[in-house]
Amino acid sequence: QVQLVESGGGLVQPGGSLRLSCAASGSAFNSYTMGWYRQAPGKQRELVAYITSGGNTNYGDAVKGRFTISRDNARNTVYLQMNYLKYEDTAVYYCNALKLGLERWGQGTQVTVSS
Repeated sequence: QVQLVESGGGLVQPGGSLRLSCAASGSAFNSYTMGWYRQAPGKQRELVAYITSGGNTNYGDAVKGRFTISRDNARNTVYLQMNYLKYEDTAVYYCNALKLGLERWGQGTQVTVSS
């Protein structure tokens, strides 16, 4: 089974940028739909973006036009480029791998947007 490790989180000022990475171990990475979710304190986990094995993407309304998801199958890695960050983007960001109804989660990485 695939295992996921996120990196790239941190503290950034409003309007700034961060790039998250999610490195996957295991086989057949290119057959998974890969996604990013986030959970802010006191809120439910929500979809940020996902990318299918064929490269199709979908974004949550809150991040459309600001975030970009991509994948590098040669490196078994999925990325989330986050631009024009807002205070409300503060959350723990989780990587997700989905295939045939089975999913795996990473441990999460904290993103804090603050001046």
